[in-house]
Amino acid sequence: MGFMGEFFSNVARYPKYLISIIVGGLVALLGPLFKNIANPFTAIALISSLISAIITFFFVLKAMTNPVV
Repeated sequence: MGFMGEFFSNVARYPKYLISIIVGGLVALLGPLFKNIANPFTAIALISSLISAIITFFFVLKAMTNPVV
């Protein structure tokens, strides 16, 4: 395997590292919330945050794909 083969082998690993970093960050951030899910206040906060994120994502995508001219 030459230099280019090694180069493409290394480049092919980057998506796996990116996914690992994203999943690890989410686990570190959301782990304490899921540990305390039995607390009603935490459950309501988690559900409302999830709904808010979905609504925000929807409106951003709608604005990006159907701009008002």
